[in-house]
Amino acid sequence: MGNRLSKIYTRTGDDGTTGLGDKTRTDKDGPRVSAYGTTDELNSVIGMVLAQPLPEQVRKVLDEVQHHLFDLGGELCIPGHQAIQDDHVTWLEQALDHFNEDLPPLKDFILPGGSQAAATCHLARTVCRRAERLVVTLQRVEEVPPFSMKYLNRLSDLLFVIARVVARQEGGSEVLWQKDRPTIDLT
Repeated sequence: MGNRLSKIYTRTGDDGTTGLGDKTRTDKDGPRVSAYGTTDELNSVIGMVLAQPLPEQVRKVLDEVQHHLFDLGGELCIPGHQAIQDDHVTWLEQALDHFNEDLPPLKDFILPGGSQAAATCHLARTVCRRAERLVVTLQRVEEVPPFSMKYLNRLSDLLFVIARVVARQEGGSEVLWQKDRPTIDLT
């Protein structure tokens, strides 16, 4: 393992820059920092999902995803480093197929909700989409390893499917969007 932090504050970022994994410095609001920072945020939101009651297989998959996201954050923090491989994307696709297998086909749009865990999983999905967009932005100005965007794209799909699974947990249900719903009368 690399260096351990014995002191949490260093004062080196007081000028609005931060150190990357290759020892170079960059602006804290730069595209690379935004991409790995949002990946870290996503990992935290998945931690919130994991803090809820979940089916054991969902828990195991999300635990593995957290490790992948930590690796992806490292990949984005160290220019030229590649941690996410094609087999990570394939693994996500297999997990997607597994969880989607027993779900009914979608006939309507789903609103975030259904349970605390499902709503938090939808939040993770939207943060994942933002991370993916930020990796696209980064890719326009710097080289990004080839599987980062694919991984985030599949992961957002997996989080959607897991939200559907956990909304049904213990007899719950999904919240369906209703196009022609009546207006709510508050009187």
